[in-house]
Amino acid sequence: MYLDSTVPIPEKHVVRITVKGVKYIYLERSREYDRDRKYNSAKRVCIGKQHETDCNLMHPNQNFLRCFPGHEFPEQKSAFLRSSCLRIGSFLVLERIAGSLGLPEMIEQILGARDGGLFLDFAAYSIITEDNAAQYYPDYAYSHALFTQDMTIYSDTKISRLLQEMREDASARFLNDWNRSRDHRQRIYISYDSTNKNSQAGELQFVEFGHPKDDKGLPVFGYAVAYDRTNSIPLFYEQYPGSIVDVSQLEFMLGKAGSYGYANATFILDRGYFSKSNIRAMEERSHHFIIMVKGMHALVDSVIDEKRGTFENVRDNHIHRHSLYGTTVERRLYADDKKPRYIHLYYSVQREAAENGMIEKKLKAMRESMDRLKGTSYIFGPGFQKYFDLTYDNEGTFLMHEERKDVIERELGYCGYFCIVTSEKMSAKDALETYKSRDENEKLFRGDKSYLGDRSMRVHTDERTSSKILIEFVALIIRCRLYTHIRDTFRNDPSKPNYATVPAAIRELEKIEMSRGYDGVYRLDHAVTKRQKDILRCFGMDADMVRLRAEEIGGILTTQKRERGGN
Repeated sequence: MYLDSTVPIPEKHVVRITVKGVKYIYLERSREYDRDRKYNSAKRVCIGKQHETDCNLMHPNQNFLRCFPGHEFPEQKSAFLRSSCLRIGSFLVLERIAGSLGLPEMIEQILGARDGGLFLDFAAYSIITEDNAAQYYPDYAYSHALFTQDMTIYSDTKISRLLQEMREDASARFLNDWNRSRDHRQRIYISYDSTNKNSQAGELQFVEFGHPKDDKGLPVFGYAVAYDRTNSIPLFYEQYPGSIVDVSQLEFMLGKAGSYGYANATFILDRGYFSKSNIRAMEERSHHFIIMVKGMHALVDSVIDEKRGTFENVRDNHIHRHSLYGTTVERRLYADDKKPRYIHLYYSVQREAAENGMIEKKLKAMRESMDRLKGTSYIFGPGFQKYFDLTYDNEGTFLMHEERKDVIERELGYCGYFCIVTSEKMSAKDALETYKSRDENEKLFRGDKSYLGDRSMRVHTDERTSSKILIEFVALIIRCRLYTHIRDTFRNDPSKPNYATVPAAIRELEKIEMSRGYDGVYRLDHAVTKRQKDILRCFGMDADMVRLRAEEIGGILTTQKRERGGN
């Protein structure tokens, strides 16, 4: 990416190389002696391309910023390099949500007024455009109302500098302030989940090759969010090296939750966190939990064997909302448990059919592979040996296979069953409903990757990555509140309008625009539509509030124009 601004071409250690009519500027950083060829080899890096008309100037790129970190660039564009049509609808809603949560004040205390506004603008940019690439931010700022003072438009260079120079303790300070503002006396349910983010950068110290869910062969880092299901808001996040598995990270999260004052919390966890050590860790901190048990666990098998045929067709055990049956067993999970737990067993006909189909599909693929490899010396792994008796001759040639029917029939017999364990006594229905509520946390992660453009980080230093993760977490907080307001407003609406989703609502709000008149003054372009009024109602807003705020924005831009000598 080449910046719009220009800089003088350095006088020393540069080489100009022409490719397809464009002259690129390379900086010679060092020379290394090649013993085989017996001459010095120059180590160069491209730092920009020569200006179209002035051979003494060049457009720098990101390598220039790294090689010359102290160079000053113009930070802002003229107020009049702004679209004649300004979109304000989504901005007004995000501004209201951020204000109601106290986010502008928290961020301003950490970064100051100017950088605090730019921070929020980049978060809004991520939400509205579903992208996180800094080089495209100026295009967004060109046509949108902004959080910055006087709605000043800054270049992507300024965004890059903000990410690089944000204080190391910015994340800790924000999370401390944010969690301090929560009601710690309230009993809450915290859903905790993690994901992986890919990185193509070679300079990040905390990215490692691990076992990501979406394996693209790239190094990754772990990213986890604790979500307050009771109040529908993210609480805090963690980033950690990609080689650390989810199950071992939970204990550190519990310590962080305790440091933020969440003593009266129940944790809702998926099967990836089920382990004896994690259950002990929650017990030692007096936390209650609701956790899914891993499939084919010995505990699940024993409970299924005990309860099979006693509840699957009993109507009193039917959970209508989810079309399955459930029952509860009280027992200790481990021999040295101090207290009994509540094991909730469920059975679903639909789940049985789906799991049965998956097993048969897997077995079919295995048989086809073994048939192709008959007569070879191929050694099949434990997965094949689990389901088949394999015959080899004395020379190690694979001859035949035969199903281990007892193993397959036993596994098929467990299809359709699953278990949830709770530390508190409750019905199977209540346990399932509470666990299912963590679907909001799943949507949170889908939103982070899909709707905030954060599947990859697109930065190349530890400092910028940490800064960007903080901005994205704030964007996640705002978007989550956007989602819950829309959900709660239209929950019982029988018409279920097609604009009652976050992406659709944003597209509709983006149509609320201000136009610049012949006199240079921005004014609301047209009246607010019925759809837009319905969406604004979700946030306690109406057409009059839009009109008044539009007048204020027009005044800000007009004043800014006069102070800078505009026409």
